[in-house]
Amino acid sequence: MLSLNDEYHLYLKMEKALSNNTIEAYEGDLQKLSYYLQDIHLSPENATQEILRDFIIEISTLGIHPRSQARILSSIKSFYHFLVYKNKIDIDPTELLESPKIGLRLPEVLSVSEIDKIIAAIDLSKPEGQRNKAIIETLYGSGLRVSELINLELSKLYIDEAYMLVEGKGSKQRLVPLSQESLKQIELWRIDRNLMKIAKGNEDVLFLNRRGAKLTRAMIFAIVKDLTTLAGIRKNVSPHTFRHSFATHLLENGANLRVIQQLLGHESITTTELYTHIDIHYLRNTIMEFHPLNKKKVNS
Repeated sequence: MLSLNDEYHLYLKMEKALSNNTIEAYEGDLQKLSYYLQDIHLSPENATQEILRDFIIEISTLGIHPRSQARILSSIKSFYHFLVYKNKIDIDPTELLESPKIGLRLPEVLSVSEIDKIIAAIDLSKPEGQRNKAIIETLYGSGLRVSELINLELSKLYIDEAYMLVEGKGSKQRLVPLSQESLKQIELWRIDRNLMKIAKGNEDVLFLNRRGAKLTRAMIFAIVKDLTTLAGIRKNVSPHTFRHSFATHLLENGANLRVIQQLLGHESITTTELYTHIDIHYLRNTIMEFHPLNKKKVNS
């Protein structure tokens, strides 16, 4: 017979389809609660809302960052949802527990001219030049996560339809459009790629390093940092900055938030709302241009 922890592990893996890293984080957070409950001789099934609230208060006194506190609470809520789902308990004691307040930290956004400078800084005379240009165009042109970019496969590129099949968080797949510029740069990179010796097992991987193997996350970060420095941009730029800039520029140019949510692969629209950043001047200008009262004043 499986233990409760083993059952929960299978639930996260098979039914929730979470990645191994996420499962490990959930189980690590749950271990913190287990130690706390052991000290007061309680099993998780018998923990009340008051006990769990005391636990949250205790971890907050340890100087743990509110964002980490919120993650721990999210893990615990997931576990108690599982207990209800499996009929181990009747009532979820975490239902009314509130997350700690987290200050919204918005990532940097690059302007279109700054992105143009980064692309212009790429030395196409170098063997990796065309590859790097295709990488930047794909990051910004489609708003991919780094993990999605390095796992792109040739067999998942639909060139004629200008789409690619991307595997996101939790192994969830989505179709993402490819811009004409991204398509052009990818096709030019494939010419160089066809001249390379491909390492075994990497035959279907789109972006490769000099040894013909799949690029790592660290390599993508290094490429972005180097190009940002060469372009003379002082902002703290990472691959994620291109994803955020992609969403922001779409929103600023009138794209529907639901469409952006689908393109980014967010399950919740709330994530997209927090993720997209609109400059206050853009908001003000939008009101001035489109609100009927302001339009009347302009036309009078």
